[in-house]
Amino acid sequence: MIRVILFILVVVVSCLFFIPWKPTPALKNPKIHGVSLEAPRNPVRTQDLLPLLEVNTEWVSVIPYAFIDPAEPKVQFHYHQLWWGEGIQGTISTIQMAQEIGLEVMLKPHVWVRGQGWAGDFNLHTEEQWELWEDTYREYIMTYARLADSMNVKLFCIGTEFRQAVKQRPGYWRQLVTQVRSIYTGKITYAANWDNYNNVTFWPALDFIGIDAYFPLCERKTPTVGSILEGWQPLETLLKDFSERHGKPILFTEYGYKSIDYTAAGHWKHDEDTLLINNEAQTHAYDGLYQAIWDEPWFAGGFLWKWHLQDPRWPGKRERNFTPQHKPVIKIIKKRYEKYKNPGENE
Repeated sequence: MIRVILFILVVVVSCLFFIPWKPTPALKNPKIHGVSLEAPRNPVRTQDLLPLLEVNTEWVSVIPYAFIDPAEPKVQFHYHQLWWGEGIQGTISTIQMAQEIGLEVMLKPHVWVRGQGWAGDFNLHTEEQWELWEDTYREYIMTYARLADSMNVKLFCIGTEFRQAVKQRPGYWRQLVTQVRSIYTGKITYAANWDNYNNVTFWPALDFIGIDAYFPLCERKTPTVGSILEGWQPLETLLKDFSERHGKPILFTEYGYKSIDYTAAGHWKHDEDTLLINNEAQTHAYDGLYQAIWDEPWFAGGFLWKWHLQDPRWPGKRERNFTPQHKPVIKIIKKRYEKYKNPGENE
């Protein structure tokens, strides 16, 4: 009798303190082998996504953009000047088409600073400015978090490369994660720049440590696979330790190399228009990354940068930039992604 009473008390107390919890859905494969999609200017069709299947892609990163004026902290994300793929309707349509052909989706909102581009140096100087930015950025992220949950999007990224905002407003980001979790049941990450992931304090609240992995690896004009492996060696140790310390797998929310000389030296160091096309350098850089990192148990995979659904300027500037389309490196990508397309079959 006493045991029965104790059991009832335990059940009652448990019910009083129980917080409803919805488990996040499991990912179907041990590695995310993904592609970052360009947000196209004009509407695309399902058939425009089919070439992704030919290279064994199983994930796409869909990127709805917002914009900030450096002199005005308000985040603007829903207005008529946006390209089709940058806005809400284009985002919905792209997700629907991707899911129709069996692709999983990471929804990855990305803020662009007018006249500067990269949000990493975006900074504000007064509390009033920061509060305006926080309110409007929250509206942007929560809008797309609701959309992601309603469309069964498996992975959501709450921000991209906000180097200054992450360091200066850490409490805001932790609160934002909690708010996103209240309406979105999938996995959550944040995309830190390669030189800034150590400054992110809210990794424990996320499912993946997201890194845009443009690490400088080699200063050679045409790196060999061996020189790329050598460049990854110390980084691999650092990333492994970082993953184990936080108890989270590392996901490359972006990775990739341009098809130019010095591609593994750091793409921001050179003007791509002044360098020669170098497909061999791009191929070696990808091959070295895959050999060094991809099979590691602490590594969750990644999204290469990037894939254009429309090619109005091809051939042209894209011969030098990040896309692997129409380039020899596509064979390396296809082979690596195939290994994890059907887990266990290639072991």
